[in-house]
Amino acid sequence: MSEVQTPATTDAAPVNPLRWYVVHAYSGMEKAVERNLRERIDRAAMQAKFGRILVPTEEVVEMKNGKKAVTERRFFPGYVLVEMLMDDESWHLVKHTSKVTGFVGGAKNRPAPISEAEVMKIVHQMQEGIEKPRPKVEWEVGELVRVKEGPFTDFNGAIEEVNYDKSKVRVSVTIFGRSTPVELDFHEVEKV
Repeated sequence: MSEVQTPATTDAAPVNPLRWYVVHAYSGMEKAVERNLRERIDRAAMQAKFGRILVPTEEVVEMKNGKKAVTERRFFPGYVLVEMLMDDESWHLVKHTSKVTGFVGGAKNRPAPISEAEVMKIVHQMQEGIEKPRPKVEWEVGELVRVKEGPFTDFNGAIEEVNYDKSKVRVSVTIFGRSTPVELDFHEVEKV
């Protein structure tokens, strides 16, 4: 009697051959590059060699005509992240896409991938921006500002406290020779 040999099974998950690469694009054209890449990948039927394409953005709150407006801001202007299997064909497709100037890092025709951890950090930052949009203007304690609205218009003062949750700053202004703290909305002050 001969024993039947069964092949050894492995529980290892298949290794993802796609790696993340940083592509340099014309500033302000990141979304166009993403669109152009997707179209070229589809036309060349190379979907198997490409994964996700990310334009790192975050949402910011700004005041427009006295109203809060949430807009999108790129936090790596001029860069697009592309998950791909790097070979001559895929390199050529990306490199010759409209509005792409090349890859970042590595040799001229063999760019170096970035780690999954770096990409996850960027994705986390993007997610954080969606859940809690940041103000477009960053304020710092001690910074000099000018009041541009309300009863203290044209007064100058120094920021004592910043409250991003309420979009307010406490500014120390001098009224009748005395330093007085005043709480103001972000849109009521501007940097000097």
